[in-house]
Amino acid sequence: MRLPSGPPPIIRIANGTFYRHQPASLAASLAASQSAHGHPNPALFKNLTFELPARSNTPHNWCIVGPSLSGKTTFLQVLGGQHLSFPPTARSFPYLSTDKVPARLKTPARAIQYVGFETQGGGGLGPAASTYLSARYESRREITDFSLRDFLLGNMQLNPFKLPDEEGIDERLFKRVTVDLRLEGLLDLPVSFLSNGQGRRARIARALLTSPEILLLDEPFMGLDPPTVAGLSPLLHSLAEQASPRLVLSARPQDPLPEWITHLMYLRTDSQIGAMGEKEAVMDRLRDYVRGVRNGKHAEDEALPVHALSEMGRTLTKDGIRGEGIAEDFSIGVTDGTSDGGAAAKSLGEPLIEMNGCTVRYGNKVALGNWTEERDGNTVSGLHWTVRRGERWGVFGPNGSGKTTIVSLLCSDHPQTYSLPIKLFGRSRLPEPGSGQRPFTFWDIQSRVGHSSPEIHQHMPRNLTIRQVLESAWADTFRSSPELDATATEQVEATLKWFEPELNPGFHKQPQSEDGSLAWAADYLFGGLSFSAQRILLLLRAIIKHPDVVVLDEAFGGMDDAVRDKCMLFLAYGEEKMYALGSKEGSRALTGGTVVDSPVAKAGNIKVKGLSDQQALICISHVKEEVPDCVREWLCLPEANTGLPARFGRLDGPLRTSARRWTEIWGIGQGA
Repeated sequence: MRLPSGPPPIIRIANGTFYRHQPASLAASLAASQSAHGHPNPALFKNLTFELPARSNTPHNWCIVGPSLSGKTTFLQVLGGQHLSFPPTARSFPYLSTDKVPARLKTPARAIQYVGFETQGGGGLGPAASTYLSARYESRREITDFSLRDFLLGNMQLNPFKLPDEEGIDERLFKRVTVDLRLEGLLDLPVSFLSNGQGRRARIARALLTSPEILLLDEPFMGLDPPTVAGLSPLLHSLAEQASPRLVLSARPQDPLPEWITHLMYLRTDSQIGAMGEKEAVMDRLRDYVRGVRNGKHAEDEALPVHALSEMGRTLTKDGIRGEGIAEDFSIGVTDGTSDGGAAAKSLGEPLIEMNGCTVRYGNKVALGNWTEERDGNTVSGLHWTVRRGERWGVFGPNGSGKTTIVSLLCSDHPQTYSLPIKLFGRSRLPEPGSGQRPFTFWDIQSRVGHSSPEIHQHMPRNLTIRQVLESAWADTFRSSPELDATATEQVEATLKWFEPELNPGFHKQPQSEDGSLAWAADYLFGGLSFSAQRILLLLRAIIKHPDVVVLDEAFGGMDDAVRDKCMLFLAYGEEKMYALGSKEGSRALTGGTVVDSPVAKAGNIKVKGLSDQQALICISHVKEEVPDCVREWLCLPEANTGLPARFGRLDGPLRTSARRWTEIWGIGQGA
C-alpha cells in the first residue's frame, strides 16, 4: 500500500498494536488483557499496518465500518495520535515534518481534527448552555450564550486571547462552508437554539474552518435528515478530491456508504481488523464469508456476526440510496410474521394531544407553524394535529423544521405551551374557570409521557448508575427519589435481566453469576457506558412505565441493527416475544429473524409488556430502518420559513421494508 514515489504518507502505522492503558510490562503487553491498574486493557488492532497517503494519483477515501463496541471511534483516535503504540515507533506522521505543512500544523493534535457525537447533545457546541431542558426556549439570554457565528469563528471566551501571528479564518472559506452546510440563516442564533441536526452540521463546519490536514468524521450522517445528507455527501466528496482536508469516515454496517469511498476497513467485535483494502475487494470478501456461513461451508465467527452484515453494501449517491445489503436474506425487522408488523387496526380512544393552530415565535423568527392552509372550507394558520390513544405516529421533516419544538410542546418543556391552543390529556396548561379541577402541573404531564431524545441524553447525569437511570422513570427529576412499588421494582429487574448483554459492560468479559445477580446495574455508571448502551438505557427508561404517550426522538440512532431490532421487538411485545435462537446461543443470522414466544411467556411470568392500545407512540427519525413497523400515521413538517403547510398521510405497511413509502413522505430519490 506504500506509494513508490512522491511525499511520505501523512499517517504511517507499521506492524503496531495499541492499548488504552499502559500494560504492566512489555512482556505482558503482548498477551495480557489487564493493565497494571486492573483496568480492562485488551490489545487493539494487533499488528496493524496502515498508511494514509499525503498525495496520490488515485483516490484513497477511507471508511471505517463496524458494529457497536468494535472500536470505530478508538481506531479514529489511534489515527489522531491517541492511545499507546507498541512498539512506540510503529506509528508516525512523516508528512507533517515536511516543508509543505505550515508551522501551525506540525503536530498531530493540530493537523488532525476529530468530530464525533457520542454524548454531545445538540451537537456538543462548547460548554453546556443550560442545566434543564426548558432553558433553551426561554427569552432571557446570558452573556455566555454565544452565537453560532462565535462558535464557528472560535470566539467562545469572554476575554479571547489571540497571538500576533495567529491566522484568522478565510472569509471565502467561511462563506462556502456555511452555505454548503445550510447554516447561513442561523449564524446569529445562540448555539443553544440549534436542533440536534443543526448542531452536528455546525461541528463539522467548525472543523473544516480550521483547515486541518486530516478530518476524522465519526458517523457524520447519523441524525441528519435525508436532504441534508444528500447535500453533505457531495461537499465531503469535493473536499476529498482536493485532499483538503483528507477525510476518514466511520459508519455502522447498516449505513449506506458514500459512492466516493474507495477503501474500507471492517472491524470485528473484538477490536481487530476483519478486512481491509479497496472497497470492492473488501465487499467481495464479506459476501464470500456470508455465503459460506449460509451454505454451511464454515462456521460463523463469533467476532464477525453475519446479522451485522445484513444491510451493509447500500450506496449513498447524489440521487438517493441505491442497492441492497450483501446479506439481505438475513435482514430482520420487528414483525410477528404478519404483513402489518403488529399494526392491525385498533379502536382509537380519546385525544391525548390536541394542537389547534400552534405557531411558535421567537421575536420575528417563526420556529413552527409559519403557514396557512384550507381546512373544512376555512383558512387556518399554524399546526393542527391530534394524537389519540392507540395511534402510532411518525414525525418527519428537515433539521430545523420544528420537530424538537413539537416534542418540547407535548412534553410541556416549552414555556409557550401555556399560551398556545394546546390540550394535553384533554386539559389546557392554564387553569380552566368553573372546571372545579386543580391546575394541570408540569409534573402531571411528565408522569404520563415517556421521552427519549438527544436532549434527554445531554442532560442525563453521568454519575447515575444504570439502575438509577431506569428507576428515574418513576421520579419527578433525574436525581429525585423514585416512587417504586413492588410491580415497578419487578419491571425494572426484569428489564435489566432482558438487556444485560447490552447494558452490562462486563457481561462478555467475566463468568456470569449463577443466581442472576443484578449487582452490576448498581456498579456501572451511565457515563461509563458506550454510546449505544446509553441510548438503549434511555429508550428503556421511556417505555418501562407504560406511559400514555411514548415519544422516541432519534432513540435508535447509534445502535447496531441487532440491538435496534431487539429494542423494537421489546417495544412491541415486552418480554412476551424473542427471536428464535440459531445454531448458537444468541445467533439470529441462521433463523431468518423468526419471532417466537419467550421462555418467560411460556412460564406465564411476564413482568413487562409491549405497547398497548391505550398508549400512543410518536417516533421521530431520519432513517426508515429506525422507525418501528407499527407506525402508520405520519406528519412531515416543511423546511423552515418556506410557507408550505405540514403534510399528513397514512402508511399501508412498515416504512422499513418500502422505499416507496419513504419517498412518499420525503419526496426524494430512494432505490427500491
